Amino acid sequence: MSHPLNGVAPLPHLGVIRAHGAEAASFLHSQLTQDFTLLGPTEARLAALCTAKGRMLASFIAVRRAADDILLVCSRDVLPATLKRLSMFVLRAKVKLSDASGEQALYGLLGEAAAAADAPWSVREAEGGWRVQLYPADGQPRALWVGPAGAPPPAGPELDPAVWQWAEVRSGVATITQPIVEAFVPQMLNYESVGGVNFKKGCYPGQEVVARSQFRGTLKRRAFVAHSEAELAAGQEVFRAAEPEQPAGIVAEAARSPAGGWDAIVSLQLAAVEAGDLHAASADGPALQLLPLPYRLLEDV
Repeated sequence: MSHPLNGVAPLPHLGVIRAHGAEAASFLHSQLTQDFTLLGPTEARLAALCTAKGRMLASFIAVRRAADDILLVCSRDVLPATLKRLSMFVLRAKVKLSDASGEQALYGLLGEAAAAADAPWSVREAEGGWRVQLYPADGQPRALWVGPAGAPPPAGPELDPAVWQWAEVRSGVATITQPIVEAFVPQMLNYESVGGVNFKKGCYPGQEVVARSQFRGTLKRRAFVAHSEAELAAGQEVFRAAEPEQPAGIVAEAARSPAGGWDAIVSLQLAAVEAGDLHAASADGPALQLLPLPYRLLEDV
């Protein structure tokens, strides 16, 4: 019998921005938190678009299909505003940005369907498209498949998209959606620990704030995986029982657990984590139980 957390799921909640042109890589390099000038065909990039204050407007998984052709996979609900904002900065750069969601098929692979020895953010051509290895969830490998619209889905049993969204949560790598736009500096979601920030590259919007948070030890929030018996939702505030007036964190992403209850990625004040007794929505709301992260946090430099 195949593992219950195994299969292939369509991902209608995600969309694709296409950057096409001779300066596609250099343009994205100047706007996002990652190095795109060195992006090769066998690796993907996790990256964020930030405000001048370092707050995340969108997050992406980027795949380079050709020297002048890069796809940015992001949440559909932030795609129109993100495309509009990026387009404002194109100016004379030799790049064309477009919504390519209708041209691409996106599938999530979980368990045996995603099995590979590849490291996260590595890319392989597979079944007419590109398979991006992601961080695992609950011990199960995960991958994103990007291919042409209308192409047959990758081989594997059909997986409920709700289970895939739960696996996204359990991976500990949050995707920016509308309820949390401008809520976080990248490190508040552990992006520097999962390959989402490059501190050696040149300037981009918000770079000074992001770098200062890293190198001056000013970061006081981190992302954690949490469980609750009650429903959780992105944008929901988290409180300590002893401090009912002051939120201690925010739910970044949440999904129903196949085992019951709800799991979430929660960005929390480190002091509140140490004190414990955390609750969703209010100080006397549903209790939160913190779970182990599936990756190691990098220590502040």
